[in-house]
Amino acid sequence: MIFTFYTFFILFVLFLLLVISKSTYIVKQSEVIMIERLGKYNKMLKSGIHFVIPFIDQPRRVFWTFVKEAPSAPGKLYRYNELLERIDLREAVYDFPKQNVITRDNVTMEINALLYYQITDPERAIYEVSNLPQAIEKLTQTTLRNVIGALDLDGTLVSRDQINEKLREILDDATDKWGVKVNRVELQEVNPPQDIRVAMEKQMRAERDKRALILEAEGKKQAAILDAEGEKMSKITRAQGEAEARLLTTQAESEAIQMIGKSVPGADPLPYMVALNYIKALPEITKDKDGKMILLPYESSALMGSLSTIKEIFKS
Repeated sequence: MIFTFYTFFILFVLFLLLVISKSTYIVKQSEVIMIERLGKYNKMLKSGIHFVIPFIDQPRRVFWTFVKEAPSAPGKLYRYNELLERIDLREAVYDFPKQNVITRDNVTMEINALLYYQITDPERAIYEVSNLPQAIEKLTQTTLRNVIGALDLDGTLVSRDQINEKLREILDDATDKWGVKVNRVELQEVNPPQDIRVAMEKQMRAERDKRALILEAEGKKQAAILDAEGEKMSKITRAQGEAEARLLTTQAESEAIQMIGKSVPGADPLPYMVALNYIKALPEITKDKDGKMILLPYESSALMGSLSTIKEIFKS
């Protein structure tokens, strides 16, 4: 009798614990649980503690397929299936495997895309599509083929931002009926064929060499212009200096002639000036290139006359 009582008590406790576990749910922040009553959608449990009718109210479980990077092989992606009871409302990133796309000019390229999305309506995300991540992946692949197929190779390589924005707009509009908001789409890798990559590298190298030659030529041109301007300014400065010197010399000679005219009224200052310049030039004309040969001027009498005139001036 005692054994039966303890057995019944233990079974009752176990049943009570099972009922509590089936009727009590604690939902974390940014998570929701969809509750179905007898197979029909009943309500959505948000963050906090909730109580439901055990065995009648059941959480809806979804079977979704995800793509994940292998821990043992970085960069390699593999697919796995997961049975979910709680729906995460935080922004998620989906890393798609590389796929081949064909451009408008028939160039096959490998493109790897990243998609950032967020579930905004869990009810539609569960009941409007059977496998949400897989549906988003297939939709992204077909949209990417359509967008890249409308561009040529050069447009694909230089218009990455425009491609990302166009993909985001198309995917966001298409996934709205699934209760999903596509925030960003990023083309992670765009790999043209090997022969095209080699040709592009050669072209880039040629462009760099061309720019280097142009810059070098421009530098030489600017240097030549600066040298010419410097030489021009030097000549102008030298000419201005010589002109000023001649002007000062002329003014000094004019003042000397005026002083002579004032000192000796009626005297002619011209012989004085001729004699003075003759005396200055005499040391140079009385020697040869070796400085040894002395010559007597032919017009020494004129010199003597000039000297006498100078004597008369100084006497006065």
